[in-house]
Amino acid sequence: MVIAPEDLETWLASSPPLSAIIHLGAISETTARDADLVWRTNVTLSQMLWNWCAKHQVRFIYASSASTYGNGGSGFDDDYALSALLKLQPLNLYGWSKHAFDLWATRQATEHQNAPPNWAGVKFFNVFGPNEYHKGKMISVVKVKHDEVMAGGPARLFKSDQPGLPDGQQKRDFIYIDDVTAALKFLLSARNLAGIFNLGTGTARSYADLARAVCTANGLPERIEFVEMPTALRGQYQSFTQAPMARLRALGFNHDFLTLEEGVTTYIKNHLRQLDPYR
Repeated sequence: MVIAPEDLETWLASSPPLSAIIHLGAISETTARDADLVWRTNVTLSQMLWNWCAKHQVRFIYASSASTYGNGGSGFDDDYALSALLKLQPLNLYGWSKHAFDLWATRQATEHQNAPPNWAGVKFFNVFGPNEYHKGKMISVVKVKHDEVMAGGPARLFKSDQPGLPDGQQKRDFIYIDDVTAALKFLLSARNLAGIFNLGTGTARSYADLARAVCTANGLPERIEFVEMPTALRGQYQSFTQAPMARLRALGFNHDFLTLEEGVTTYIKNHLRQLDPYR
């Protein structure tokens, strides 16, 4: 459901009683430039939902992002103490907006005692899986590489823009959507929920590994080509992310994550190679 900020109060007033809100909507384009639009969408709307949930005692779970960690120079620990959050330096407007709301929410909870009865910010790492086909340029790399190799071409990967880092060895923590939904279901019932939590597999894998997994899942020989990174991404590209998962595990989340190869194979065979990819 898509709700404009100016329509939120009306919609909430007319909605049936709610026990929880999971807020995932955002402008997630990493090359976005309209700061006013990003702020209204990613910060103002989230603040309105937070305040409504606090007032009406409704559980609130919202999407933060691994982009808040920037180049990883301050690590990827999901410590939500203000002193830890203030060390983070996102690389782009999207990450900055998510970080701004994390800081605001933490101050509301810790300094102003204005918080929903149970709340969690979830720092999603690189999510992929079915029903993402509307996302345009922000669709997952798995889908993009699948389309490339099925069209008869190579899987194209960006050359490294980091000295000493080989092409294709940029690494991300890729997580399949089924593992994400398992975590969200868990958070919906977790007791005494408060804070910001990483959500990845805890294992960084290279883009070359991903491209190989896509080729294998499609029964094709490995074929990878490296291309120049677009100018708009240089200096804003995370070459490494990995999610420490101790905080979410400490709540009792004992789910076993799919490996990159398992997730890619599931996505391609059960969805992308089917007549109906939404099935």
